[in-house]
Amino acid sequence: MNYTRCLLLLFSMMSFFSCKQEKYDITFSSLLDEMVDYEESARFPAIPFSCRQESSYDRRSVHPDSAGWFANNDGFGIIRVDTINGRKENVLFDQDGPGVITRFWLTTMDKRGIMRFYFNHAGDAQWEIPAYDLLRSGLSIGKELVQEHPNYTPDGKGGNTLFLPIPYSNGCKITFELPDSIEPSPKYYGINYRSYPVGTKVETFSVELVEQNKDKILYVDSLLRNYPSYEKGTLLTESKELFSKDSLSVALPEGTNAVRLLSINIQMDSVHYEQAMREQVIKMSFDGVETVTVPLSDFSGAGMGAHKSDSWYISADGKGHVLSRWVMPYQSNAFFKLVNLSSTTVKADIEIRVDDWKWDERSLYFHSSWRQENGIHVEANPDNDAACIDWNFATLNGRGVYKGDVLSLFNHTLAWYGEGDEKIWVDDDKDFPSHFGTGTEDYYNCSWAPVIPFYTPFGGATRADAETSIGYNTFFRTRSLDQIPFNRHLRFDIEMLSWISGEVDYAATVYWYGDLNAKAEN
Repeated sequence: MNYTRCLLLLFSMMSFFSCKQEKYDITFSSLLDEMVDYEESARFPAIPFSCRQESSYDRRSVHPDSAGWFANNDGFGIIRVDTINGRKENVLFDQDGPGVITRFWLTTMDKRGIMRFYFNHAGDAQWEIPAYDLLRSGLSIGKELVQEHPNYTPDGKGGNTLFLPIPYSNGCKITFELPDSIEPSPKYYGINYRSYPVGTKVETFSVELVEQNKDKILYVDSLLRNYPSYEKGTLLTESKELFSKDSLSVALPEGTNAVRLLSINIQMDSVHYEQAMREQVIKMSFDGVETVTVPLSDFSGAGMGAHKSDSWYISADGKGHVLSRWVMPYQSNAFFKLVNLSSTTVKADIEIRVDDWKWDERSLYFHSSWRQENGIHVEANPDNDAACIDWNFATLNGRGVYKGDVLSLFNHTLAWYGEGDEKIWVDDDKDFPSHFGTGTEDYYNCSWAPVIPFYTPFGGATRADAETSIGYNTFFRTRSLDQIPFNRHLRFDIEMLSWISGEVDYAATVYWYGDLNAKAEN
């Protein structure tokens, strides 16, 4: 057992003994464990849950076949207004039953006001934040579990994203009170949450609970800044000079195993670097089925240009070295293949770390797919339903867990292209998706159309050619507690809305785990 897992086990035992009076299925401490457990990411949830999102999307959007489906006044959407103890409070979130808030994104131009959290149908708030600003939570939780967006200002425009889990045993309501003396301004938010089956025992969040777990919180935060390496098992190495259309293949050890680390280092003439990295394609097969076919530049999270990328699951130095920490289990056999589709000769050095895996009914296979479309129309008028479209990132069929994506694009218009909201349909969603967002950059954990590279454990922006957003841009997002399980079907669409009508070229890479017979349609 390595040092990291020993410490996590120690913290789990401490948490167990401190709350042994009451047995929970889901605790604040167990959620922190899950955030930094690579192995658990490769399994279907032990306790089933649905992942959904509440947001400030424009409430004129009610059905794909109705007018207003692309309505874009996303800063004023709320559930309702409640009067509580004589105060008028805008309700942002209100859920019954056991659950966990896994990601809380927000931004505004004016942060004045009071945010309140009511747990388990309490009449009085148990947690208050004196602003529309999660950095003012009063909690000591580190920089990775609450992240300020690029261009954030404490007293002006800007926002942040909270990844600290907020569990509740029987419901949670979040409100925001804006004093009558303050003119309303747009208040954007997106809250991802889990809903557990009735009867699931979930420990409820409190400021005291955070204080009790402060050492573990800071340890998890440090892990998210300094990604641990896996050093056990068998290390396979292979090097080869790849001429045009040549390939390199590696057969992995037979038996029930899992890839723990994958290192790919490509050396070539720097003049051809950007295009040649896009034309190095990785293919991976597990138990006789190819589940990974992706250009190396996009698999790295960097997209076209293969710039620097850095996140919990994958990193790249922008010079040809890509390091994947995705865990990839298999039952009997697996093969790695790198194909050089470029006209440039490259030198490829491959390292693959493989170790034992205990296969069970929750074990899933790693999948990653890529699709590209050029000349997609983006529309500046969201009321022009005839001209607006939802572009499909991915459609997945079978059982699985959605873990993240990369959007690499070329913007042909003269201004910001990313007004469109994400719409993610899961299993039985028919008239309205489980996830309806407020804008492309909001989905990627930033706000206010930033055109600047940034990196976090859960995603960022790896390319931004111009402040106007003309040219190449890349966003990526990897999911931790906000992963999306699906039993039969998941469809991820995004609206093609922009500041100026025109065209874009989009390429989307998705990361997910699924059964062997689960498939991506594109």
